[in-house]
Amino acid sequence: MGFTRFVETGRVALVNYGEDTGKLCVVVDIVDINRALVDGPGITRQTLPYRRMALTDIKVEIARGASSGDVSAAWETEEVEKKWAATSWAKKIAAKKRRANLNDFERFKVMIAKKQKSRIVKKQLATMA
Repeated sequence: MGFTRFVETGRVALVNYGEDTGKLCVVVDIVDINRALVDGPGITRQTLPYRRMALTDIKVEIARGASSGDVSAAWETEEVEKKWAATSWAKKIAAKKRRANLNDFERFKVMIAKKQKSRIVKKQLATMA
């Protein structure tokens, strides 16, 4: 199977570096071999280097150089947030964030649950052998 995540107008990307880290954006125009003009909800219209964004499989139907209003309208009609939340990539990021924000007691409960699971698995393996 060939490569399918091309940098193209309408491609949704995740910003992975800078002040907008973790936000989704849409490629509005390709500036040159290293940068693209991006826009989206929660992110100002700006040029970003490709190395600061990770392309997703989601694509929005917009014209090259579309205005911020057109991008917002396409974002809503295509339900990008819903599509993004359904991906395993977004679920991993959410789980990582959730785990990082656990308080001391919640971490303790996770530790106890892991111990209980380990005990059950060992017991099952002992009966199999």
